[in-house]
Amino acid sequence: METTLEDRSRELEARIAGEPGAFRILTGDRPTGPLHLGHYFGTLANRVRLQRAGVELFVIVADYQVLTDRDVADNVSEHVDGLIADYLAAGIDPSKATIFRHSAVPALNQLMLPFLSLISVAELSRNPTVKDEIGASRQTSVSGLMFTYPVHQAADILFCKANLVPVGKDQLPHQEITRTIARRFNERYGPVFPVPDALLSAVPTLLGTDGQKMSKSRGNAIALSATEDETARLIRRAVTDADRHIAYEPETRPEVSNLVQLAALCQGRDPHAVAAEIGDGGAAALKKVVADSVNEFLRPIRARRAELMADRTYLRGVLAAGDEHANAVADRTLDEVRAAMAS
Repeated sequence: METTLEDRSRELEARIAGEPGAFRILTGDRPTGPLHLGHYFGTLANRVRLQRAGVELFVIVADYQVLTDRDVADNVSEHVDGLIADYLAAGIDPSKATIFRHSAVPALNQLMLPFLSLISVAELSRNPTVKDEIGASRQTSVSGLMFTYPVHQAADILFCKANLVPVGKDQLPHQEITRTIARRFNERYGPVFPVPDALLSAVPTLLGTDGQKMSKSRGNAIALSATEDETARLIRRAVTDADRHIAYEPETRPEVSNLVQLAALCQGRDPHAVAAEIGDGGAAALKKVVADSVNEFLRPIRARRAELMADRTYLRGVLAAGDEHANAVADRTLDEVRAAMAS
């Protein structure tokens, strides 16, 4: 019987529980604005869980990749500070994680050249994730950076020899290009890179207030840094349906079920139980429960984030230490790559 990605993820979780030190994870975000609830439940909470389990964590602030789907990188320094504050407020431990910037690690970016030689234009053209991101960007033309984004991501993952990458199913095509590049390099030049595994997120995709995938670029997200009043206002605007009875039925009532799920995640409860409590209360009651649940859940995270944002020197010290460590790792990897290609 063929092993599915879900089966493989369960196997990996069992190995993590028994031998967390055998794994190194690369993950990260583009500094294009504040992180939101979709980020928290989709990736941030999982990163914190894995770090606390003993897995080594590299977190990239992908400032170069801001330009993949926009012409200019506005307010990057401010967004970088906010991103680090979000990470630390959510529970990432900077004494254990390496938090670093793309632009500060030249050796990482030099890996792009040999990696581009290992993948064809046709393979990049077929990548469905890039096609979706191009469509969402609403740009009239595709930059070379956007087109080669999966190769840049491969350099992010492989420079530190990460062997595990937490992803959602929409990111699997990118992950497969990384695996292809690692295999081809090893076959052509000798064993240098691990072939990283994908660790699927167990949390379904959260929808935004308009019923589409929650996204900074779509303007439908609830930021971790939003005030309680802003949060309540955004949730009151959320799309529901005409049925007054509240039920958790993701297939037939996705918008209502998304709100129920959000409340359940914040409360740490089963969504069916949350829906049953609301019953015939209708959309207004549902949205009040969601707003109260979100605000209660985020209150300590927001308080910690505000403290961190008030001490930019500390935030930039965290980043400087991460940049230094990432540079040392990247330099060693690039030396290995050069030696392998020269032999």
